[in-house]
Amino acid sequence: MFMCKILCTEKGDTNVPFARLGRSLKLPQTATLALRAPDLVPFLYEQAFQWHPSFDQLSDLIERPDPSPALNLLKNVLGHLTGECGWPPHRIHLFGFAQGRSVAAEACLHWWHRELELSSQSRMTNKQSPVRPLGSLVTISGPLLSYPTLSKPCETPVLVFRRPGELKNGALNAFRKGFSRVKDVERAGEGMPRASLREEWQPSLEFWSEVLGWRPGDGLYEVTTGTSS
Repeated sequence: MFMCKILCTEKGDTNVPFARLGRSLKLPQTATLALRAPDLVPFLYEQAFQWHPSFDQLSDLIERPDPSPALNLLKNVLGHLTGECGWPPHRIHLFGFAQGRSVAAEACLHWWHRELELSSQSRMTNKQSPVRPLGSLVTISGPLLSYPTLSKPCETPVLVFRRPGELKNGALNAFRKGFSRVKDVERAGEGMPRASLREEWQPSLEFWSEVLGWRPGDGLYEVTTGTSS
């Protein structure tokens, strides 16, 4: 079974450049699913989409946006992948930028919360089921939209990639409250890591090398250093 990487687009974008990004990363044994946000950005005469409204009818910024419709969409996508398609949850990995990063992070927490509920219900019937975290999450320059109140932190490994001045301590603390394994990386620059600069992608590539769980193919052998014969 290959890994499945879900890319959640930023506000104002489509799935096309993110699909191109997924192919350019060339992650072995990994299928890429680029998800376009569901709603058109209002008042724009182009194909621009958003996961949730950022501004109200007076064009004022919404400080606490409601991502529920987007989370329901991702819930259905994850349910389809783990149900009809048979993908194990630990082989599903999320990546998000801008609005997509917050929605992807919240989707991980919602999945984990549901798994905790199912496991608790199964104990009552003496048919205990394991709690299944998703494989990993990479979030680019984005906070959580809520403050986690889970009974047990989510076990999905997380890489938080941010630029200087982004995600103050409170936002990082929210990630550490919700997830048991958080790696924080800060790099100079602005916005999305540029595809032309490999060093900007190096933290993500190193993180994926740890969590994707690639299988050696026929005729391939792992070579390690520092071992005695």
